[in-house]
Amino acid sequence: MKPKKYKLKRIHSLEPAGNFDESRFKINYQQVLNPSQYEAVAATEGVYLIVAGAGTGKTRTLVYRVARLIEMGYDPKSILLLTFTRKAANEMMRRASLLLDDRCSKIRGGTFHSFANITLRRYSKAAGLDSNFTILDQGDSADIINLIRSRDAFIEDKKRFPKKDTLNKVFSLSVNTGRSISDIIEEDYPHFMPLIDKIIEINKIYINYKRKNNLLDYDDLLIYLRDFLFSGTAAAKSLLQSIKFIMVDEYQDTNHLQAEIVQGLAQVNKNVMVVGDDSQAIYSFRGADFKNIIDFPKLFDNVQIIKLEENYRSVQSVLDFANQISNNAIEKYTKVLYTRKKGGNLPNIVAASNENMQSKFIVEKILDLREEGVPLNDIAVLFRSSYHSFDLEIELAKANIPFQKFGGMKFIEAAHIKDVLAFLRIAANPKDVISWYRVLMLHEGVGPKTAQRILDELATAKLSIDSHPNSYKDSTYIKKLIDLFKLLYKIHTMDIRPVEKLQMVYEYYYPLFKDKYDDFNKRNKDLEIFLSISEKYRSLDSLLADMAIEPIIDSMIDIEGTDKEDEFVTLSTIHSAKGLEWHSVFIIHAIEGYFPSARSAEKIETLEEERRLMYVASTRAKQNLFITYPMNMYSREAGTTLSKPSRFISEISANVAEGWLIEDDY
Repeated sequence: MKPKKYKLKRIHSLEPAGNFDESRFKINYQQVLNPSQYEAVAATEGVYLIVAGAGTGKTRTLVYRVARLIEMGYDPKSILLLTFTRKAANEMMRRASLLLDDRCSKIRGGTFHSFANITLRRYSKAAGLDSNFTILDQGDSADIINLIRSRDAFIEDKKRFPKKDTLNKVFSLSVNTGRSISDIIEEDYPHFMPLIDKIIEINKIYINYKRKNNLLDYDDLLIYLRDFLFSGTAAAKSLLQSIKFIMVDEYQDTNHLQAEIVQGLAQVNKNVMVVGDDSQAIYSFRGADFKNIIDFPKLFDNVQIIKLEENYRSVQSVLDFANQISNNAIEKYTKVLYTRKKGGNLPNIVAASNENMQSKFIVEKILDLREEGVPLNDIAVLFRSSYHSFDLEIELAKANIPFQKFGGMKFIEAAHIKDVLAFLRIAANPKDVISWYRVLMLHEGVGPKTAQRILDELATAKLSIDSHPNSYKDSTYIKKLIDLFKLLYKIHTMDIRPVEKLQMVYEYYYPLFKDKYDDFNKRNKDLEIFLSISEKYRSLDSLLADMAIEPIIDSMIDIEGTDKEDEFVTLSTIHSAKGLEWHSVFIIHAIEGYFPSARSAEKIETLEEERRLMYVASTRAKQNLFITYPMNMYSREAGTTLSKPSRFISEISANVAEGWLIEDDY
């Protein structure tokens, strides 16, 4: 008998039900978007590169595309939006929800690292992991590397050996760029080449140590995710089939590994849209690869390129300046920024006799702008390197102009926050040796040797936080640290909210904290903020993952300026200013050797990145743009020398910018 065929119906289809009628959409997309934005938003199936110039509504385009896909009937969970900050993802989903409805908040959105964390915990077995792995932040990674490098076999008395942070940076760069450790050492640290075998051995031990102790650093999250996506397992196929549309924001900032992840995600449903601006690729020092966006059309078949060129931020005179900067780039997607905004003066290229005269000009101009009604919050001074603003900071202080300088230690990097986190991380993963060591060393009478003995007892199960401390009366250390082990036993075993666990840690830690820090009153604000942050979490794992993957806020002790002023002029490196905008912008120290930096001139790739930095800096200005440079620079070695204007401003046509020479009336 011939068997009958029975065809299974797909119940949870990723396809929209039936044909869609755009006239029935809640949003009139063609009316609210410009033609290029609409073309990008209306693009559905296929692979797209959206080259979005500065201020052209990149975020708006992504938000409307999310809304349109959902209006077409696609399951929100079939849409994956990858961004570089959690804040960006949340903001896009919030805006899409306001446009349409709450379905938009149900898409898969987050950073590469947060998506990796969620995916690896869900598919941990298929990815070859234990689901309760701990995520190491950069400081923890460096500490583990330091434990390994400190062994006698690696360090010799007569030879300088790379520090833990250097090794950590090299290992991370190797993973993220695909370059070998040997190549990175040879190029960036050639004096360490005689030690290359030892450096490679340390990396091998570090990798094995993490695997043995169920630890993953930031890079491991991406490595395990990439390997899982290409594994061909049933679990990987299931995930890939469930993702219909992939969108990636700020694609110019992706590294080699992230580009591979995008390829891995698109293996089944080949619908990818990446959005970025090649002219704003400025993060190579973090491992970002400019070639990712340039070579994107080679990664997939039939890539369609859509350019967003209408700018909504700046006046045309500022855009003409930025266009000329980018036009001179060697490798680029040609684009011409334009605006419908009226008015605007030509940018000013200002020559000052020396650095101090440059500072005094900026101070005076800020005061003039303030008199004209421009708020201090809408004025920024941008620079290539942090030390370029030192002289200006003194002059601003003399003039009583409040300012805030971006940079400095982040909330998560503050020692007292790391202390508190260490308790919670032990509760989540009792094998976390680094956190154990940090907590033990907080206690009086516990030095490195004692801490190591306790770690040995934990490793051999003579001690554990799985049972009440009273069960381990044989241990010589229980009496000494009975309160610590009681606390850890409670927060490890009790099924309570993270904020309650943190409150218990806070009460135990506070006396130790007061003894350790002279400025504990100021630092205590950070602990209070941390308690407030933890209120919204229901899972300790998610709290720890978020704190490790993306630090939340600046530390109170690191915010400069104690004035109660409502307004501050912004001083910022250009790298920190990306994505921001101000009414009036000053770009300082536009001289050869400073901007572009002396080292960048050694290679075409680094020199071109400096050009992109100038483009990013100039496109932060909405109305006024001032580029200043001192004609004479003083150094202790050479005395006062004549400086050469930056090649980037030397290329600017006279009809695009106006030259000024400051007269010395001081």
